[in-house]
Amino acid sequence: MNKKLGYSLFIISLILCCHWAVAQKTAASYVMVIHGGAGTILKKNMTPEKEKAYRAVLTQALETGYKVLQSGGTSLDAIEATIHILEDDSLFNAGKGAVFTHEGRNELDAAIMNGKTMQAGAVAGVTTIKNPISAARAVMEKSEHVMMIGPGAEKFAKDAGLEIVDPSYFRTQSRWDELQKAIQEDAAAYNPSQKLGSKNHDYKFGTVGCVALDKAGNLAAGTSTGGMTNKKYGRVGDSPIIGAGTYANNKTAAISCTGWGEFYIRNVVAYDLSALMEYKGLSVQDAGNTVIKKVGDMGGDGGLIALDHNGHMTMSFNTEGMYRGAVTKDGKIEIHIYKD
Repeated sequence: MNKKLGYSLFIISLILCCHWAVAQKTAASYVMVIHGGAGTILKKNMTPEKEKAYRAVLTQALETGYKVLQSGGTSLDAIEATIHILEDDSLFNAGKGAVFTHEGRNELDAAIMNGKTMQAGAVAGVTTIKNPISAARAVMEKSEHVMMIGPGAEKFAKDAGLEIVDPSYFRTQSRWDELQKAIQEDAAAYNPSQKLGSKNHDYKFGTVGCVALDKAGNLAAGTSTGGMTNKKYGRVGDSPIIGAGTYANNKTAAISCTGWGEFYIRNVVAYDLSALMEYKGLSVQDAGNTVIKKVGDMGGDGGLIALDHNGHMTMSFNTEGMYRGAVTKDGKIEIHIYKD
């Protein structure tokens, strides 16, 4: 190779490297990502009015959290405010729109985690707390525990000054209709040799979650859910279990999961994503895709959102769709629903 050609190749390489560096600097830096559940979400089954409603509330949730972050609020503050919007809207399987158990009850679960301190809080099987995500935060900040369940968690929340409602507050007709359909399908497919519990896992999507990065560089994650339609025997999924459905660590990422909870628990999905980043050096996107593949290989479905300390994020899922959205540092909002 002559000197002139070698010099030309060097200049070209230098230019390409400069372009890459500029692209890296100008790439979108995210401060918040949310999800509203994953499942069989097909455009052909969605009316324009319903799609508009989903996009509107997801946008409202992101705007709410972004305002908190812009004003200097913590990632925990932003997550709590954002998830309140989703819990208070009956479109999602959390709070007001929670699904029914086999006995016709609404049992709610939630968790939150601080990536800076590694503190966490969770509640499970509660029926009277208007905003379970706030109860999870109260457990984290006002007790020495990580998880509380049932009546004990409800008493704690009341003593902590949180809003308590009659269980009828959570009832919606659409969720009741889903329960009746699930019961009928279970009865039609009944096989005494099967394991106990509903096989109707396709009615579960709607769980909500949020991950955020504040101006101080701290990450946090939160998840809230009504669980699985037609669930029995006090079943609890992954959402309130730290490391399974919810996890945050400033060294790696903040993660919130949604899907068939048993598979997320078995795979410790949220922590596994963090561990892949910390110990193997994977990017948040590669780690997200890896853990979702593990879930799928085992027979489970669902998705997750994750955000790292540099503002890189992923929305990984193996279903037909996932209600999801994100907002960048400069306030640009994006909303997605379907696979493509």
